[in-house]
Amino acid sequence: MILIKDSEFIRGNCPMTKEDIRALSIWKMNLKEGSIALDIGAGTGTITVQASKISRKGIVYSIERDNEAIITTKKNLKKFKCNNVVLDKGEALDILKRYKDENKRFDSIFIGGSGGNLEEIISISNELLQNEGTIVMNFITLDNAYKAIETVKKLNYAVDISQVNISKNRGQSYMMIANNPIYIVQCVRSVK
Repeated sequence: MILIKDSEFIRGNCPMTKEDIRALSIWKMNLKEGSIALDIGAGTGTITVQASKISRKGIVYSIERDNEAIITTKKNLKKFKCNNVVLDKGEALDILKRYKDENKRFDSIFIGGSGGNLEEIISISNELLQNEGTIVMNFITLDNAYKAIETVKKLNYAVDISQVNISKNRGQSYMMIANNPIYIVQCVRSVK
């Protein structure tokens, strides 16, 4: 798996899953060459682009509601020649309901943003996920991580939780500056 560095992406003022967290999150998504994946809350499109490169014979669907983020994601999709991406603009719940009506199914779903509708997004994602599929979620706040974990526990997923603390040096200094700790929650549906 070749990972794309943060410095290679067009950034803008949109949220971005940083490269260290992105590497772990992408790995935990269990993507394969032909996977059908979904990125909810695309931001700058870093997860979408990386998933597109791994699932090059599959399709990556990407949802984002913010105009500036959509523009930035489109620029990154063009820059990295991601021709297997469907980018949908709008509220995640509305688009997820449309996917459900269209009988779409996904091997892997990444939830990076929820717009305050976390439990509902997880519930519909559960309905859209293939058997033995994977949901990966990233959180800055313990409150959202807890809500997500409690929701997926009720849905009988095997849950793996990581709290990742990354510090990096700035400039020529060896002084380490800490990024926000991130909770990475991997949920794998097991078939009984």
